[in-house]
Amino acid sequence: MANRLFQGIIHQMRESIDRVIGIIDDTSHVVACSDLSKLDSSREYLALDLGDNRTFVRDGCTYKPFGSGQHCDYAVFVEGTDEMAARYAGILAVAVSGIKQYYDEKYDRGNFIKNVMLDNILPGDVYIKARELHFNTDVSRVVFLVRIASSTGVSAFDVIQNLFPDRQKDFVFSISENDIVIVKEIKPGIESKDLEKLARSIVDTLVGEYRTGVSVGIGTAVIGVKDLARSFKEAQISLEVGKVFDNEKNIIRFDNLGIARLIYQLPTTLCDMFLSEVFVKGSIESLDKETLFTIQKFFENNLNVSETSRKLFVHRNTLVYRLEKIKKLTGLDLREFDHAIVFKVALMVKKYLTSNPVKY
Repeated sequence: MANRLFQGIIHQMRESIDRVIGIIDDTSHVVACSDLSKLDSSREYLALDLGDNRTFVRDGCTYKPFGSGQHCDYAVFVEGTDEMAARYAGILAVAVSGIKQYYDEKYDRGNFIKNVMLDNILPGDVYIKARELHFNTDVSRVVFLVRIASSTGVSAFDVIQNLFPDRQKDFVFSISENDIVIVKEIKPGIESKDLEKLARSIVDTLVGEYRTGVSVGIGTAVIGVKDLARSFKEAQISLEVGKVFDNEKNIIRFDNLGIARLIYQLPTTLCDMFLSEVFVKGSIESLDKETLFTIQKFFENNLNVSETSRKLFVHRNTLVYRLEKIKKLTGLDLREFDHAIVFKVALMVKKYLTSNPVKY
């Protein structure tokens, strides 16, 4: 498509420049020319001269390289070796380079995916752009959001990009200094544990390079392009919910958040109302750290008094006394399943309100 763009530019300029003009690529093949008979011909002797952007003369033509980065991808050429040919070549290089940059930004697949996920493209334009880019919309993809705890001298982006070298199927880009997004093409029906294994390999590699905290949020798998924005938001929510309710985990799947996801989506006013209805005013604050730790262990051991007392290294009667004390303070008997559920949810709501998380 880029070659057709170049040919269109050369075709428009041939009337203004009364000489043969054209463009060669970094393999020294003519990709556009006002003399159509020269298209696809090779000028192999020029390959070593595209290393910088200096104008040079060779075999009756003036060449001006252009491109992105340190290496020049293309060069324009103008018939003649006089000063006017050099001026034509310079003007032509500036014009073509600017149009190519605009073209790359507009049609680059990576930018397209990034714009889709950040909602920078109208929904009605998504599939039109996808067709223009020959982007496969019938495969399954999932979004990983990698968050680096702190910046270091190592480029996390480069490390992750090396883990996903297939640029036609997988896309890697940064959205902030510490956040990197991976859009991974996956097989239909892939199991969640396989996605977690992939995330674990990312974490292990980055921890080995960075020696710092790394966490990965995993959205749900989607088919198509438009729903990638949803998978991305799910990955964001996974990291935020994990930070609030389970900060010991560094790999969090959206489809495994459970009740924490529901609480995260509740308005804070509704959460305050729930706590005031469940507890007598100030009662939840009256629970000390030891009591809260006892409650946590009691829940971890499925409300089993004997097992919990064994894990806490306390007598069974001591644990029963603590549970009675909790019942007296809160009005909830944790040995009853319904009361235990209410108390568990209330603790999570309290934790949510205290954390003041960022909403997406």
